[in-house]
Amino acid sequence: MRYFTSVNDIGPLDKAVKEALEVKQNRFAYSHLGRNRTLLMIFFNSSLRTRLSTQKAAMNLGMNVIVLDVNNGAWKLETERGVIMDGDCPEHLLEAVPVMGCYCDIIGVRSFARFENKEDDYNEKIINQFIKYSGRPVFSMEAATGHPLQAFADLITIEEYKTKARPKVVLTWAPHPRALPQAVPNSFAQWMNAAGYDFVITHPKGYELAPEFVGNAKVTYDQDEALRGADFVYAKNWSAYADPNYGQILSKDRAWTITTEKMALTDNAYFMHCLPVRRNMIVSDDVIESDRSLVIPEAANREISAEVVLKRMLESL
Repeated sequence: MRYFTSVNDIGPLDKAVKEALEVKQNRFAYSHLGRNRTLLMIFFNSSLRTRLSTQKAAMNLGMNVIVLDVNNGAWKLETERGVIMDGDCPEHLLEAVPVMGCYCDIIGVRSFARFENKEDDYNEKIINQFIKYSGRPVFSMEAATGHPLQAFADLITIEEYKTKARPKVVLTWAPHPRALPQAVPNSFAQWMNAAGYDFVITHPKGYELAPEFVGNAKVTYDQDEALRGADFVYAKNWSAYADPNYGQILSKDRAWTITTEKMALTDNAYFMHCLPVRRNMIVSDDVIESDRSLVIPEAANREISAEVVLKRMLESL
């Protein structure tokens, strides 16, 4: 595997999950693969779980790791061609990317949607420049429109905790004080559809996701209807996708917050969230602290999803 940016890159999901569970049983079984290999992790945005879990996964595989925070540890980078660089960006990504490739064997990139240009965001302009110009295998540590490492970890978690072959999984919008990208819900939807679960998306009107990610999911504007009989509830905020409101907050309606009363509509469902979470905006304290909350096991599986991806990349070098 040379690139990992979506579910389409991982191959059959049953095999990927089986491999993940095997890796989880012995995280150091493949430490020989990364000996004398270097992972470069490049962050254009803040990170806690992604940085720690991916670095730990690489160390499990015996790799050296370099972490670069572009905003604090490098020159500010220009990304557009044809620009007269007389501003505050002294280096262009077109030179920086191949230079970075000289110092490593695999590159992980984290770059959020900028909400400045929808076309640029949905064409994944930043990560695709790394794919095109670095000369190295590249994987997404969250990009403008997707977060496949998170969605893979979510899938692993659901497979570990499900009690029926085809559980009902609900992705519900929840309020947030800031405009957030659609990356996590996009990838979650893509992976849940690929897994073949009974998958439902619920959100207020105006928060429709891009059709290519929604796929065959059932979509409803009635959260209570969506939650009835659910086995897993995944709460996440996202900003508007559709023009002319792309990247905007249309609602902060706290009636969409996941509470004990909301969870009582489900079939004793597990609660999931990618973290960090705004308590009592996204989810109430009692729900996230309950014994049906999977937010910590889900976060722990980020190490496993990253290790499977890196393992496959190392095997292809």
